[in-house]
Amino acid sequence: MNSLRGTAEMTASMVLSGTIGWFVVESGQPIRDVVFWRCLFGALTLLAICGALGMLRQLTWRTLGLAALGGVAIVMNWLLLFAAYPRASISIATAVYNTQPFMLVALGALLFSERITLTKLAWLLIAFAGVLMIVQAKPDHGHGATDYLGGIALALGAAFFYAVAAIITKRLSGVPPHLIALIQACVGMAMLAPFANLSDLAAYDGSWPMLVTIGVVHTGLVYILLYGAIQKLSTAMTAALSFIYPVVAIVVDMVAFGLRLDWAQWAGAAAILIAAAGMTLGWRLPFARRPSAAATRS
Repeated sequence: MNSLRGTAEMTASMVLSGTIGWFVVESGQPIRDVVFWRCLFGALTLLAICGALGMLRQLTWRTLGLAALGGVAIVMNWLLLFAAYPRASISIATAVYNTQPFMLVALGALLFSERITLTKLAWLLIAFAGVLMIVQAKPDHGHGATDYLGGIALALGAAFFYAVAAIITKRLSGVPPHLIALIQACVGMAMLAPFANLSDLAAYDGSWPMLVTIGVVHTGLVYILLYGAIQKLSTAMTAALSFIYPVVAIVVDMVAFGLRLDWAQWAGAAAILIAAAGMTLGWRLPFARRPSAAATRS
């Protein structure tokens, strides 16, 4: 039951995350400002929830220190990923960003001695092949792709910082995800306040709906779901379900900005979905079948 709940939480967080690129681009604001307001509105949302549920009493110095360290990593993740959108497009930046599950699995094996079976590795390799097929061609639409290689480099950097933040979150097992996300949002506010445009709030007049949504939904709600799922699932399962994110981002890019996919990108999206389903449902590949009883006795 705990695993099923974690799967549902992870799926919901990835679907919502796949829509964030549209809100970032449509806000029309500098990336540092978008991330600052994301942290502020997210912190206000999470503070209300944590206060109402009595979670603030669970705060300890260890929790504060680890969550703050993860906060630095997650804010760097946001800055780099959002900066990648206008350079390589939302879909391509998100697809490259989703190389992070492989970094996450490697760190999980290294730090937590989590076992990577041949079947799990095969599903991850299939998903990775799907990501490569998506990345291989620039999107053919009018938005983005102004610095393709730079965008890919930024997305890879964002993937690394996400993996670091996720590993730190694993060390906070038992801590309410609401509290972790609150601390991280507060860290982001402190990091970016000196650089955000706070002297001319009129500059945000047309952007407030997007900024509030990014803070309340994509930060408050998404990170409660995401961190709750990370604490319930194995690193490999978390990695597999993360591949839902780029598929949703591609759909959003296609609907909102006229993205046109070629056959390889469609095949890549299908590979990602199949791999995520295979990992989630425990499908066994032909070469990874259990040995027969006769073979075991011989």
